[in-house]
Amino acid sequence: MPPKQFFNIGGINTYINPSMPEQDGALIHSVNMVSFPYGAKTKRTGYSTFLGTPDASTVNSLLDYHQNDGSTFYLYRASGSALYYSLQGTGAWTLSGNGTISNGAHFGGAILDNTFIGGDGVGSTRHTTSGTTFTSTTLAPISEFFEQYQNRIYASGTAGDCFYSTTNDATNWNTSGTSDSSSFKVPGAGKNSRIFKTSDRLIIPKNSGFMFKWDGYNLIDMTTEYGPSSPYSLGKVEDYRFFINKYGHYGFGGSKAQLLSNAIQRQFYNNDGSGILGTAFSTLPAECHIYDYLSSVGTVTDDFTSRVMTNTIIKYDFQKNEYLNWDFANKPTSFLSFKNNSSVQTLIFGDASGQVYQLDNTTSDNGSTIDAEMVFVFNFGLPEFQKKWDYYRGIFNPGCEAKVQVACSDTYTYKTLRWIDLGDVSDGAVEYRFPPGSESRFLFVRIYESSKNARFTYYGCSISASPNVHT
Repeated sequence: MPPKQFFNIGGINTYINPSMPEQDGALIHSVNMVSFPYGAKTKRTGYSTFLGTPDASTVNSLLDYHQNDGSTFYLYRASGSALYYSLQGTGAWTLSGNGTISNGAHFGGAILDNTFIGGDGVGSTRHTTSGTTFTSTTLAPISEFFEQYQNRIYASGTAGDCFYSTTNDATNWNTSGTSDSSSFKVPGAGKNSRIFKTSDRLIIPKNSGFMFKWDGYNLIDMTTEYGPSSPYSLGKVEDYRFFINKYGHYGFGGSKAQLLSNAIQRQFYNNDGSGILGTAFSTLPAECHIYDYLSSVGTVTDDFTSRVMTNTIIKYDFQKNEYLNWDFANKPTSFLSFKNNSSVQTLIFGDASGQVYQLDNTTSDNGSTIDAEMVFVFNFGLPEFQKKWDYYRGIFNPGCEAKVQVACSDTYTYKTLRWIDLGDVSDGAVEYRFPPGSESRFLFVRIYESSKNARFTYYGCSISASPNVHT
């Protein structure tokens, strides 16, 4: 038979039957790769330290406050019992005035008319216009979750109440005279969680999974139990929201939450109980950076490949509707995507040691090797028949350090695979003849690289085989 070509590489998919003809060449495991150029895969960039470490406590929150002059902005980090600021993202982390918070707390905020207002859900809500010093906000409710909606600041209370400020004033929470601040009850089990806007409506989730919609006058029960389990998992691309709960990764455009993560369902929950740890769902952080939704979910082992990823980041590419996995040397505890001094969208994240890092064009994770890997399974369009595997021809960028292994098997039992080295791919275009005895129903191909050097790109391959078909 003529060789078959595989030059359109999608994302991870362990949900669909791998024996289906359209699944020939499916990517079943991927670590530290990105989908660039379209249809190919490239090893991801690394990261470096971002500013210093004012304390050694977990960085629970990262926020930004861009002022109305269009150029001045402040970054904030909540770690330990302090809220720190950095002017323009270049100044050293400095303790904010009135910046003492509850030890280990998260800090949330929102902006209205050049005023940044926020809180940790334990101590007094506070606000700033200077960016450096906060003032306790009189009469404002204690809250961690804030949102600007219809020229007011809304605050999700510590129980079932939702509060809003006087129109056009983030600091006025009076309910009498000319002030029109007020509150309303949000019914149903659980307490209010992180509020957000989409489709010109305020969405109020509860930690029970229920969600409600507010238009400024009416509260609408959305009759769902599939809201965000972690208030820190919310991400946004344009006016479309993402979040995670124990059932998977969801997209939300304002009407009904849509399950997106079928392709990697086995990473959320599986028969081996090796998916995302149940306790992680209430606090896991996530962020949208450009068109990628990144969620830090900890140790994950899907029950198809049984491969362990320790500091797992589930990466969802909104443009391509595909999933990949990253595994950082440092586990992110918070994320922030913001525009820097050069108006470049920049991703930073904090960890449990008190350090913040910036994703950049380096080729290591702050000096640690980036281990990249992809595993594909092929059936040559004839899963029920034995094949004699003849040639593997792959296309890579010349000079890279990636290598190729293969394993022949009559089953999909990953644990029993015996890997054989074909060789490196530094020439860019490679052709390898399979070793004698390479016969099986299925062929597994593993491409891997571990270095601190240049990234590699995999463009695809063709495979020649001779099926043993008897008619």
